[in-house]
Amino acid sequence: MPAYMILANELSERPDTPCVAVCSTTFDDVCRGCGRTVVEVAEWVFMSAEDKEIVWERILAEGFPRRNY
Repeated sequence: MPAYMILANELSERPDTPCVAVCSTTFDDVCRGCGRTVVEVAEWVFMSAEDKEIVWERILAEGFPRRNY
């Protein structure tokens, strides 16, 4: 399967948000559940698909999202 089809399939299976309802941004700069910064959480609904993908790539590389921390 061509790489672009694999990427498209992965993106279609990914939820719209990395939120796992384990929020900690009230006390931390980075959420211990999803790995996003306070600003990323607040701006998520306004981000372009490209900006969201950049965040997704970073948090996945860092081992997020996590339900247990």
